[in-house]
Amino acid sequence: MMDDPGGSVETKVGPSWARANWPLAELDAVNAGLDPTDAVIERVAAKATGIGASTPGPIDETAIRHAAEDSIRAMMLIRTYRVRGHLAAKLDPLGLAHYEIPADLTPSFHGFSDADLDRKIWLGGALGFEQATIREVIAVLQANYCGPVGLEYMHINDLDERRFLQERMEGKSAEIVFTPEGKQAILEKVIHGEQWEKFLARKYVGTKRFGLDGGESAIPALESIIKYGGQLGITEIDIGMAHRGRLNVLANVMGKPYRAIFSEFAGGAANPEDVGGSGDVKYHLGTSSDREFDGNKVHLSLLPNPSHLEAVDPVVLGKARALQTLREDKHGKTVLPILLHGDAAFAGQGIVAECFGFSGLPGYGTGGTIHFVINNQIGFTTSPQFGRSSPYSSDMAKAVQAPILHVNGDDPEAVTFACKLAIEFRQTFGRDIVIDMWCYRRFGHNEGDEPSFTQPLMYAAIKTHPPISEIYAKRLVAEGVIDQAWLDEKTKQFVTLLEGEFHAALSFKPNKADWFEGRWSGFGRPDEPVLGRRNTATAIPDDLFGEVGETLTTIPAELTVHKTLARILDAKKAMFASGDGFDWATGEALAFGSLVAEGHNVRLSGQDSGRGTFSQRHAVWVDQVNGEKYIPLRTVQGGRFEVRDSPLSEFGVLGFEYGYSIADPRTLVLWEAQFGDFANGAQTIMDQFIASGESKWLRASGLVLLLPHGFEGQGPEHSSARLERYLQLCADDNIQVVNCTTPANYFHVLRRQLLRDFRKPLIMMTPKSLLRHKLAVSTRADFTGESHFKRILSDLNPPAAGKTRRLVLCSGKVAFELIEARNAAGASDTEIIRVEQIYPFPSEPLVKRLKAMPNLTELVWAQEEPKNNGAWSFVESCLEECLANSGHAGMRPRYAGRAASASPATGLAKRHAAEQAALIADALGHNVIPAAAAAE
Repeated sequence: MMDDPGGSVETKVGPSWARANWPLAELDAVNAGLDPTDAVIERVAAKATGIGASTPGPIDETAIRHAAEDSIRAMMLIRTYRVRGHLAAKLDPLGLAHYEIPADLTPSFHGFSDADLDRKIWLGGALGFEQATIREVIAVLQANYCGPVGLEYMHINDLDERRFLQERMEGKSAEIVFTPEGKQAILEKVIHGEQWEKFLARKYVGTKRFGLDGGESAIPALESIIKYGGQLGITEIDIGMAHRGRLNVLANVMGKPYRAIFSEFAGGAANPEDVGGSGDVKYHLGTSSDREFDGNKVHLSLLPNPSHLEAVDPVVLGKARALQTLREDKHGKTVLPILLHGDAAFAGQGIVAECFGFSGLPGYGTGGTIHFVINNQIGFTTSPQFGRSSPYSSDMAKAVQAPILHVNGDDPEAVTFACKLAIEFRQTFGRDIVIDMWCYRRFGHNEGDEPSFTQPLMYAAIKTHPPISEIYAKRLVAEGVIDQAWLDEKTKQFVTLLEGEFHAALSFKPNKADWFEGRWSGFGRPDEPVLGRRNTATAIPDDLFGEVGETLTTIPAELTVHKTLARILDAKKAMFASGDGFDWATGEALAFGSLVAEGHNVRLSGQDSGRGTFSQRHAVWVDQVNGEKYIPLRTVQGGRFEVRDSPLSEFGVLGFEYGYSIADPRTLVLWEAQFGDFANGAQTIMDQFIASGESKWLRASGLVLLLPHGFEGQGPEHSSARLERYLQLCADDNIQVVNCTTPANYFHVLRRQLLRDFRKPLIMMTPKSLLRHKLAVSTRADFTGESHFKRILSDLNPPAAGKTRRLVLCSGKVAFELIEARNAAGASDTEIIRVEQIYPFPSEPLVKRLKAMPNLTELVWAQEEPKNNGAWSFVESCLEECLANSGHAGMRPRYAGRAASASPATGLAKRHAAEQAALIADALGHNVIPAAAAAE
């Protein structure tokens, strides 16, 4: 099993103020418990000859103490700049922010008068000085911390991380340096970014493009991450971003052909016509490519993203984690996730916090993410003071002690330097880091927007503000790096290239769809004739059944398990010995174990998934003496089994697992909600990615959602997994929705998910009471031989052939209550059939059953959910079609269940029992007492 990349940050022991305040040479004395003043005095005494005196020679104790106090105050001044110097950094390219030096950054605050500024003070190597004047110290500190880059890092506990950043930011020789060729390369990429936006504006007047205008320094900066990342071992980068600048990044960083983008502007499709699907707007699309710098090839992938801004963040992280696992990259050094954010979304969207929460967790860490904030200093029309409560939009990152580099977007060298520092930090420490690039939107939220309605002062400044290329070019001309002719030629060359690509776009046709390639090679769509049957063979041999059973029931001699777990394992042993009574959890474990034994991988995550919400799974055994964990299925030879107790997150974790599933189609990836309704918080991932990602973006996924569902009187929030919401999303064979009632059928549907040669997301309504129900059991034969997944299940005690007059169709646990009530009533003409797979609807086997019922007079759909919930609204038309195709034209299905309700379920036990009894009686054609009256 691979180690977890992105482990927790080690916190060093010792007074943090001491580590931050003093030159590194003083740390030993401070950490040894000596009074810091005494330590400094001793150092000063050893070196004090000539300090504070006009001639060399002995200095009295008073002079030594005064010199020591000067050093202490100077070091406090240095520390204050380290903590708060960013507040005086020149970050706003528009100059609208007020840069006032905070009082505690002034010499007088620390006790230095004007007369003291030129007196030599001992600094012990701080800032690269043994001795320096306060005037010299201030000049260096302002250059280091108050220029175009402002660094926040003193909130970090780890001393090595702080030292790393301090050494690269601080000192009299610390400055941003690029070679003349490097500066030319940076300017050329800025020119490409700007001319791209101008070209689109000329050719497609009034068309939305969410341009990068005002933030073009991001283009050379992102390239620098690729370049330096490749030098530091990165071979693959996964990128997530919303709309702003996306087309520019696609064209000028990712290398998507210009003609392809121009074709999309003209209404062309991004994929061949025979692929189908809905497609998406061009500024939602992704792409992949390979870039090479200095002989280092890096594969790039920009993931598609909906309008839900930061929703792609966990998807990127999950994909990166999967790739690291596939590469056996234990520390995440070869695969890098990059997330580009808007400032308002970074501060406002809770999913950002959820993703930061993954950064140090086993099973979810990715060895550090680079966050690049394109800080427009506004969100659509909302000014920062109305969009967040924190000073910076990036303050959320402090929760995980990520360093933050604020940088002026009008200085492309500074932005590129920040990115170079970021990738070096990430590769060294495996931790998240944030680049907060302050810029502006030249044309508002989109090109059809009028921003001055709400921000007249900002847009008055923007109107007269020169573009970045002009500002930077003047600087390079002054330095003698370029001349005007160079600038004109580079601009002309790029515009000429775009003109050629524009004309080539008139005849451009995409020649292939970017999906079933690479790791997806060998997979396809289920409607292609080369693919196997949908209901592929899923049974396992007897010997494998026994081997997995032995693993699941054998307690290592050195392990002390809980006494209740020991009884559970004894009961499992009895199951395997008799071949009968296999429960839900055992069926699931057999599916997982058999897949792993066959060389496949399984990843299950969710809140408390190791034990199981209902104490049913026990995939992890905890030693009751020493707390050590033992995972039986990890001992199975073949593939890899992974079970993760997730953080208390739904949106983030479901997005993460979706990302994992699109990267690795050969791993069974499952996410389990603690209760089915908890998935409500992740509805964006369900709607925008899982249900529609294949149609919009040609991104297939085999992700499984396990959603506990069933009406046991546990109240509104713990009854319904909102089955109706998933069914409403069903179309175009996009997902599967299943509500199994036997352990064996659950076993087969899980194995089917991985053994077929196509992938579709699987939505599972998993049970609660059926986990231990006497009728919800399976036999050995149900897992072996010719057994397979059954889309519908027959009655346990059906009427004689041809005698069925009433057919009750249902899904889930209500079937067993109906069967018990029917048997008790002796209704020999009523048949109960369970619909195990609701979508794609099993019309073919159901029609076959209906044809065998010549005397059928009534078809009932029974459900526990209220009428406006559950499956009724979805299945009604399907049932009518089946009746018509089976020779029962004119018959209409009848509904039996709870009345429509605003709440999914009652929270009152008596009312629940009365409602349940009423719907069962109604389904079976008995006299029904109104539920409200029965509850009285």
